[in-house]
Amino acid sequence: MKDLEHKLTLDRPTTYQIKVPGEFDQSWSAWFGGMTIAVADKGAPVTTLTGVLDQAALQSLLRRLYSLGLPLISVVCVECSEQGSC
Repeated sequence: MKDLEHKLTLDRPTTYQIKVPGEFDQSWSAWFGGMTIAVADKGAPVTTLTGVLDQAALQSLLRRLYSLGLPLISVVCVECSEQGSC
C-alpha cells in the first residue's frame, strides 16, 4: 500500500483504469470522456477504460456507466499526473 504522504486530492488529475463487463469499441471514447478503450475477451468480454481525470470528471464518468446499467469490476488509481501527489 502507498505511503500516507502520497494523497489523492480533489483538484489534481490522476490516471485511472476502470473495468466494466461488456465490449465497447473506440467509437465510445468521446462518450467516455476521451478515455482509451481496450477490450479483453477471456470467456466474457471486459472493457478497460484508461485516462487522466480529476475527481469531478471521475464522478461524471461513473454516473455515465451507472446510467448504462454497467456494474463496476474495478476502479484503480494507476498514477498521479504530478509527482508525489498520489
